[in-house]
Amino acid sequence: MIDLRSDTVTRPTEAMRNAMHQAAVGDDVFQEDPSINALEKRVAHFFGKEKGIFCSSGTMSNQIAIKAHTQPGDQVICSWAAHIYNYEGGGMAMHSGVTAKLLEGSSGFFKAQDVEAAILRDDVHYPVSRLVALEDTSNKGGGAIWNLKDIAEIKKTCEAHNLAMHLDGARLFNRLVADGTDEISYAKNFDSMSICFSKGLGAPVGSVLLGTDAFIHKARRIRKAFGGGMRQAGMLAAAANYALDHHVERLAEDHAHAKSIAEVLGAHPAVSEVMPVDTNIIIFHVHADKKADDLIKLLSEKRVLAFATGPRTIRFVLHLDISSAQVENLNKILKKIEF
Repeated sequence: MIDLRSDTVTRPTEAMRNAMHQAAVGDDVFQEDPSINALEKRVAHFFGKEKGIFCSSGTMSNQIAIKAHTQPGDQVICSWAAHIYNYEGGGMAMHSGVTAKLLEGSSGFFKAQDVEAAILRDDVHYPVSRLVALEDTSNKGGGAIWNLKDIAEIKKTCEAHNLAMHLDGARLFNRLVADGTDEISYAKNFDSMSICFSKGLGAPVGSVLLGTDAFIHKARRIRKAFGGGMRQAGMLAAAANYALDHHVERLAEDHAHAKSIAEVLGAHPAVSEVMPVDTNIIIFHVHADKKADDLIKLLSEKRVLAFATGPRTIRFVLHLDISSAQVENLNKILKKIEF
């Protein structure tokens, strides 16, 4: 089976399982789990942040960040494509009681002037603009990478208006590997960052939320209230630590695989457009007289799994469990398939 539905479908390697088995554990609510403490410290140091807190998922770390930065009735400014808006179960409204101001822009990107225009004036009729959230890489943007200059200019706008800035970095390591961005200078743009291990890095679960000492102290209280306090969870941190040691640089293989598949798709007569491929995600569109679900069904018959993200749009995601041989086989299938 060639499973291209998401990079969340990866399974721990045997070596990762061994690392998990050998992990030292303790009660993390008491901050006594040595493996989790080591991971939080390691990730915070890597990105030049004061502290980190281990969470069960990127969704949890994002939602904790939103609640920590805002008050009920506030406004969060983000892209129309943002994961925090589209795919986190309405968490912003459910947990934090905030509204979202959605910004237009291709691939889920926007610019400082868009943020400037979205900030509401101090008026009792309006919510208070409090937080700007970016997602890098952009999932709905096909794994696209944010422009560093745009991020820096948005940061200046946030500082000028006393807005906090959060990064949904679910696939940030894909970005760092793809273009060699310096992680510490990059991280200086953000007041908080959510860093995932359960996607391209191949860990079974886990995310670390980063910020200042005071911010993480607040986040720890929120995590407890969300039911996210964990006990002897060091084996999960051990998987993340193993992924940092062994699975970061190999992300370049996923990027190369994605570009190879995108090239084949671009030549297929049923495909009208393939979005530019920066990292490990391919989003492509079939012609107006075609249906994405029909192609999904044909692919499943050949033991290839994928998602239709729209009536004519399909997403492929490359990851740890997709080998070069499978990519070669997939490309042969795509070239031969009649649709």
